[in-house]
Order: sequence, then C-alpha cells, then structure tokens
Amino acid sequence: MLLYLLRHAEAEMLAASDEARRLTPKGGEQALRVGKFCQRQGIEPAVILTSPVTRALQTAKFVAKGLPESELVEVPWARCGMDPWAALDELKAYAKFPSVLLVGHQPDLAGLAAALLGLPSGPALRVRKALLIGIETPGGLAAGSGTLQFFIPVRLM
Repeated sequence: MLLYLLRHAEAEMLAASDEARRLTPKGGEQALRVGKFCQRQGIEPAVILTSPVTRALQTAKFVAKGLPESELVEVPWARCGMDPWAALDELKAYAKFPSVLLVGHQPDLAGLAAALLGLPSGPALRVRKALLIGIETPGGLAAGSGTLQFFIPVRLM
C-alpha cells in the first residue's frame, strides 16, 4: 500500500473549542493547492480518511475536490491525540486499497510516520501544516515496514 499522510492546513487560532477551529482563507488555499498537486502528479488515493475535527475535515474536503474518484471517510480514531500503534491497527482495514490518504494532526502524523519508517519517536520529523508525506509499505502496515517516497511542504506544490 502507498500511504499518504497530510497534516491539516492553516486554521484559525481562536474558536469556541479546539475541535471547532476552522481553516483560515490561507488554509483553504493550501488545501486546494494540495488537491491540485495530487491531481497533477497522479496521486489518486482510493480512499481519503480524515479526522472528524473541523480543520482536518475541511482540509480533506478541499483536497477531495481535486480527487473526485477518491471516497471521503471520517474516522474517529484519527482525531487529535491519535496513537500511532492504534492507527496502524485501524489502517489494516484499508489494506485492500492500493493507496490511502490520511488527513490528521501534529504530532500524531509525525508519530505514525516515524513508526512506519522505524525512526525513534519524538521530534524526528517536523510535519508542518498542509505537508504531504508518501510512505510505501510493501511488507504491510507494521512498524519499520515503510519506505519514505516523499515529504513535500505545500509551498513547493
């Protein structure tokens, strides 16, 4: 499987709650840019999994506009505080797909990427807003089984 990890785009700092924070206009533009980049590069995941938290869900919806063949699915396990080991178990349900995009949060996505790549947990990876990571997992979704394919910040898309 080719697993794409995308951190949500720029969100407002203040809202009624952390979960209610919405994308800023810049964040909307970033998310649209990611979707267009994916379309141009032939990155067409079969399914887009997203945290149900507002900023991640909005990011996923903007990206999905550029990827009309991809099914969008909210997964509660991807919300803020996602455990990388639990995420690996949850992702196994999607192993039948050749590629999957997961839209989530930091530091959760860095932890998941580090686990897949066999890196130590902690600040090994700095996942900025709207950054796209591609990890190939030819041996299945297990710790250390991944190979980094790309790590692209939105400003280069």
